Amino acid sequence: MANLISNGLSLEYETFGDATDPAVVLITGLGLQLVDWPVPFCERLAAAGYYVVRFDNRDIGLSQKLDDKGVPDLRAILKQLAAGEVPALPYDLHDMADDVAGLMEGLSIEAAHIVGMSMGGMIGQLMAIFHGDRVLSLTSISSSSSDRYLPPPAANTVLMSAPASQDMEAVVAFGLEVNDVIGSPGFRWDREALTAHIRACVARCYCPAGYMRQYTAVQASNVRRLGLEGITAPTLVIHGEDDLLVPPEAGEETAELIPSARFELVDGMGHDLSPALCDHLAGLILTHLDATR
Repeated sequence: MANLISNGLSLEYETFGDATDPAVVLITGLGLQLVDWPVPFCERLAAAGYYVVRFDNRDIGLSQKLDDKGVPDLRAILKQLAAGEVPALPYDLHDMADDVAGLMEGLSIEAAHIVGMSMGGMIGQLMAIFHGDRVLSLTSISSSSSDRYLPPPAANTVLMSAPASQDMEAVVAFGLEVNDVIGSPGFRWDREALTAHIRACVARCYCPAGYMRQYTAVQASNVRRLGLEGITAPTLVIHGEDDLLVPPEAGEETAELIPSARFELVDGMGHDLSPALCDHLAGLILTHLDATR
């Protein structure tokens, strides 16, 4: 792994494959680290002739933390949003999309296939809207247009109970609980493997303040309906039929808004990146990427 300066911040990244092949940039979701994209998934894409880049978003993993921004008052921000006010945020998703563009520039990648999951899908959408010349194709997974009129999540409060301490056992218990609630029932993690993975992620870095800053960026994100309608990049929208965090209707709406987007509703898929699910996703994504060659 390595790091570079992007948009004024140090971002940690790792690559797979030949740098002369078409690039695929993987963008993780809220609180997830680059290691949450399974290595076999990345290697499968690379073996198919793609240069794969996975990285830690700002405020997470080994990328730069913005502790000088403080911990946002989520309740106050949500109250402001409900009143139609514009709250002051540490940063927003546009800033995080600019991070991706800066990462690509630092790696001398003129354009790439953008693959984003959940919050990463939102960031990927913004890439396609505001950095369209850098996007060869877009894959938006388990994500949304942020339209307030979409059905609310059936399970959301569990994400707000992340431990503030660095206690390993508490964080592992939290990770297991989250996966129990929103994980993919048809693509379940092996429990022992999941526990080991969570432990490895905590040992690598656990930053609850960064998690909350990312969380407020998601909650305060602007609706992207008009922007989505202007996307010209070939787009694949993947969503889980059993997603309790971002309802399937959000994926359907996203695909309807983006011209000529293809929608894949996956039975048994929830809201996670289990190895079994990523193996299935790789097949869907490769079909999409190969069609653009």
